[in-house]
Amino acid sequence: QVQLVESGGGLVQAGGSLSLSCAASGRTFSSYAMGWFRQALGKEREFVAAISWTGTNTHYADSVKGRFTIAKHTARNTVYLVMNSLKPDDTATYYCAAGAATPSDYKADFDSWGQGTQVTVAS
Repeated sequence: QVQLVESGGGLVQAGGSLSLSCAASGRTFSSYAMGWFRQALGKEREFVAAISWTGTNTHYADSVKGRFTIAKHTARNTVYLVMNSLKPDDTATYYCAAGAATPSDYKADFDSWGQGTQVTVAS
């Protein structure tokens, strides 16, 4: 498995921006896709964005397309999620995930998860 540590969450006003980071360590001998999921209070964990090992292929949930950008610094084994035009509905705990073969939107395709970082968007 891969160890994942997220950072960058916080409180922001609606319309503002926030960036999350996820540093991966451990299983580095094989390539894997990484992604971000989020879980709001009382709701299921949902897909946000995913990126291939090389960083050339990305996949977004419709709800964040055009507002969020996922990027990867391969040498640092770090994935970023840049969130713009934030809405109160974006409030959730954001989880980094790794281990999928491709940039998937299925939780079951990922075998490693971070501890989560809270993002709160005030109206």
